[in-house]
Amino acid sequence: MITFKVAEKFVSINGEGRRAGELAVFVRFAGCNLRCAYCDTAWAWEFDAPAEEMTADEIYAYIKQTGVRNVTLTGGEPLLRDGIMELLQILAADDELSVEIETNGTQDLQPIIDMDNRPHLTVDYKLPGSGMEAQMHRESLWLLDGRDVVKFVCADIADMQRAVQVINDNDLMDRVWIYFSPVFGRIDPADMVEFIKEQNLNGVTLQLQLHKFIWPPEARGV
Repeated sequence: MITFKVAEKFVSINGEGRRAGELAVFVRFAGCNLRCAYCDTAWAWEFDAPAEEMTADEIYAYIKQTGVRNVTLTGGEPLLRDGIMELLQILAADDELSVEIETNGTQDLQPIIDMDNRPHLTVDYKLPGSGMEAQMHRESLWLLDGRDVVKFVCADIADMQRAVQVINDNDLMDRVWIYFSPVFGRIDPADMVEFIKEQNLNGVTLQLQLHKFIWPPEARGV
């Protein structure tokens, strides 16, 4: 029986994305194939990081016992986990749940797109400031639609300029939800607003990570 390494699971508000501020149940999987320069969950990078072993049925039972409708699967990189499609099918069969996958942009998303009642996707496109842009699976950007988010975490104005190129090259504007988010403590959000104004970026949402303002930025389980 396949088990998943769950680094943490908890109920909180969504700190970002389309459901920012809404109640959500989070399941964070251990293991990531990237090493972003600004990563705030580096403790969950390794596939053998301290974690609870749970089956798909146990994860589903945990989600249901919380009574929370919004579900966020995150990591690490959840789509790297063996058996993830089994878990997604179980969750998709429950019409009471609204499931979001936070994915790091490296994975082929076609298997998710082909699902019935598929989850929403939040694709974190890695800009040059992350050091990981070369790993992006750009073809998957063309599979996304109005259910999905492409998030650009920006360390500086050069990252923002690159984000605009990616948006234009992949025809993202008006096709998906687009969010710009600052690397916490690296770029002034006011400067990001000025850039958005100068570029007349209608359709782009600037979003700060709520959980880093409500709790200490390094806090887990929030």
